[in-house]
Amino acid sequence: MADQASAWTSAFNDGAFVRKSSEFRDHVTLDGTFAPASGRYHLYVSHACPWAHRTMLARALLGLEEAITVSVVDWRMQADGSWVFNPNEPGATDDALHGAASLEEIYALADQSWPQSGHIGTVPVLWDRTHGTIVNNESREIVRMLTTTFRDAGLTSGPDLCPEPLVTAIDAMIDANYESVNNGVYKAGFARSQAAYDAAVTVLFDRLEALEAHMANRAWLVGDGHGVLTEADLCLIPTLLRFDLVYVVHFKCSLKRIVDLPNLSAYLERFLALPGVRATCDWRHMQHHYFWSHEHMNPHRIVPLAPSQGIHASPGA
Repeated sequence: MADQASAWTSAFNDGAFVRKSSEFRDHVTLDGTFAPASGRYHLYVSHACPWAHRTMLARALLGLEEAITVSVVDWRMQADGSWVFNPNEPGATDDALHGAASLEEIYALADQSWPQSGHIGTVPVLWDRTHGTIVNNESREIVRMLTTTFRDAGLTSGPDLCPEPLVTAIDAMIDANYESVNNGVYKAGFARSQAAYDAAVTVLFDRLEALEAHMANRAWLVGDGHGVLTEADLCLIPTLLRFDLVYVVHFKCSLKRIVDLPNLSAYLERFLALPGVRATCDWRHMQHHYFWSHEHMNPHRIVPLAPSQGIHASPGA
């Protein structure tokens, strides 16, 4: 069963979890092969995945629901780490474009050598209907395309999530949170040695405490005064939303819960109150995915009862 962790887009070095890089790295640009246009692009996502959640948050906040269509995979990750479509599962869909049974078929349509590559297709995926291929499968880059290129093409109706004067600060904040928090929970959960786990958890909670102090008297991560809503928030929030529901128990990130950090708790509540955000949060997909899919960590696939109070008390849309 240990191979399942490796299949989950990971490798290990001295017991430490190392995430592999994304394979498709083209970009939507105003004057390039992939031009922004309403109805041209399609997202493949998992409601369980925090990286895919970033793109869904950007789509919702920017008013791109009509411009970019979506297919949602089942929350059950297969034994080899792959995703399947299952329209009979609440919250999941079929593949509206190709009628594919799995995400692997989508990758194979974009790259004929994919089935022999040894890779496993990850979410999110940005698909281009015009050229019939994958543009990009790196969440941070997809979000940046939505917040800048789609904005510059006049396709967005929401807030400017990447104002030019703040780009450096936004990128610095995302970078500071990535290895420590976003990937830090996985480095703790998938650690194969006590030393690797201890190191990951220490870095994780040091950063959470720093963020708790940073958010005193602030609304958002970046910007003067109380800050402004930006990509930096979209990149951190999905991890925080899953923290108490999943990571505290499943990934042994148990020194503190987010609910024990009042500034970060208020931050989450504030974000969830934004229009369209709660509709992107499927708590059942989030929780069941981890406890069911990582059978090597939870062999009986027992899913803990969800909190009866707080942000996870009611299921998302």
